[in-house]
Amino acid sequence: MEVVKQIIYLLVGLVVFVTGMNFMSNGLKTCAGGSIRKLFRKIKDNKIASAAIGAGTTAIVQSSGATTVMVVGFLSAGALTFSQGISLMLGAFVGTTITGVLVALSSFSFSMFLMLVAFIGFIFGFFKNEGIKSVGEVLVGFGILFFGLEAMKGAFSLATIQNGIVNILSSINFPILLMIIGALLTMLTQSSSATNGIIIVMVGTNPNLISSGFYLVLGATIGALMPTFLASLKSNILAKRVTNSVIIVRVIGAILATIIVWAVSTPLFNMLNNVPSDDIAIMLALFTVVYNVLFLIIVLPLTKPIEAFANKAFKDKASLKQQGIIHHLDNNLINTPSVAIIQVKKEIEGMLELARINLFLGIDAMLYQDLSKAKEIEAREDDIDFLNNSISDYLIKISSKASLNDEKKIGAYYHVINDIERIGDHACNFLSMARKMQSEDLKFSDVAVEEFSSYADVLKEMFNLSSKIFMLQKYDDLQKLHELEDETDDLKELFSNNHFNRIKKNECNNELSPFHSNLLTELERCADHLTNIGYSIVNPTGDDNMKA
Repeated sequence: MEVVKQIIYLLVGLVVFVTGMNFMSNGLKTCAGGSIRKLFRKIKDNKIASAAIGAGTTAIVQSSGATTVMVVGFLSAGALTFSQGISLMLGAFVGTTITGVLVALSSFSFSMFLMLVAFIGFIFGFFKNEGIKSVGEVLVGFGILFFGLEAMKGAFSLATIQNGIVNILSSINFPILLMIIGALLTMLTQSSSATNGIIIVMVGTNPNLISSGFYLVLGATIGALMPTFLASLKSNILAKRVTNSVIIVRVIGAILATIIVWAVSTPLFNMLNNVPSDDIAIMLALFTVVYNVLFLIIVLPLTKPIEAFANKAFKDKASLKQQGIIHHLDNNLINTPSVAIIQVKKEIEGMLELARINLFLGIDAMLYQDLSKAKEIEAREDDIDFLNNSISDYLIKISSKASLNDEKKIGAYYHVINDIERIGDHACNFLSMARKMQSEDLKFSDVAVEEFSSYADVLKEMFNLSSKIFMLQKYDDLQKLHELEDETDDLKELFSNNHFNRIKKNECNNELSPFHSNLLTELERCADHLTNIGYSIVNPTGDDNMKA
């Protein structure tokens, strides 16, 4: 029964310890969070200063995970460089060791008095001033942190629990395996500070576990990266490169340190046998400090080669995609806008062709509920969106250097790629409607299919004419394009009336009306976009004679 009681104390002590850490962290973030964010924004590209800020920030917020996740956010926002990001993270690992030192202090007799700090913080909580309340939250966290440590110490001091832990660790007395256990435990707790706290308390109550403690805390340095890794999954390529690089060097560092400690384990642990048992915990805490400081000193000068490796090892999916889709945009031509604009025009022509293919595949999908090309349409739509963004970015780059005449072309091209992108969206809308019709077992009548096919034929003619006008700058064909657009307006009205006449005669299912109306409306809008593209050579916003 005593064993069960002490295990409960151990678990509750752990909960209290982690809760205390969270209280401290939340209070400190409230007190200093805004200042930290401002500091991050103003940080200079100085590796030593960045590392110092990373260490200081983590010492304040008591969480390397919180700091590194914040770094990932700034990297994603483009507010930090690779060198700044990795330096801040390396510094964060040094800053997090302060928690281990605090835990080690619990082995001293005065730690009991540190718990009283929680009462002072409790009193501060009655003040109306939010700043004082935040300080009170920090003090409460600090006090209950030590209370949790005392509870864990009491549980670990029981001979039965000590013997059980010794037996378990002795049975797996293999350094690499112990390191993996330390990493997994940290991944579960999402806090290297919590893991190190448990390990240091455990070693403090039983100095015979010091050998396992070294390997466990080294493993914790790897597991501590889990929050950062998770944060980077939805971030940009720069954040992924920094995070993945840090993970790699931390794993390599932990493995090398484990091998070194393993190699000198006999003289090292013989020496530690002569250290007073009360000082063993502080020795392990100091080891985490020394290891992380040495790691920082070794890795910090290597940020440039690490960045070069990361650029090669972790490719930007967008860049890979760009290599296969973008054929004409060249950043080397930005300083010669007149040439760059010619290349943009060629790229737009390719984008227009992708939209052409998708538009008529989408129309066929809806007319015949043929979804065999669905994945192809969706993949091509991704390409169209990518081209739209890439061309827009490129136009922005050259606009600042362009002449007045070139600026007019740039303005026109903005409107053109927007019209093309909208045509691609309509094609996907047709696909979505086709899926819905199929799920409801609805089909257009043969007469309706024939009418829509004739409308599609006019759109094909408009597409050919619009592309020709845009590519060859053929002003003579603008009138014909305008006439075709008028024809699509007439066809929309005619086919809409025909559909309702068929419904009156019970020749058509009324459930098809929303689909029939939506298809006609979207086809008409496609005609409008094609007219805009053709008229872009004389008016960036499209056909002057078109309706609003």
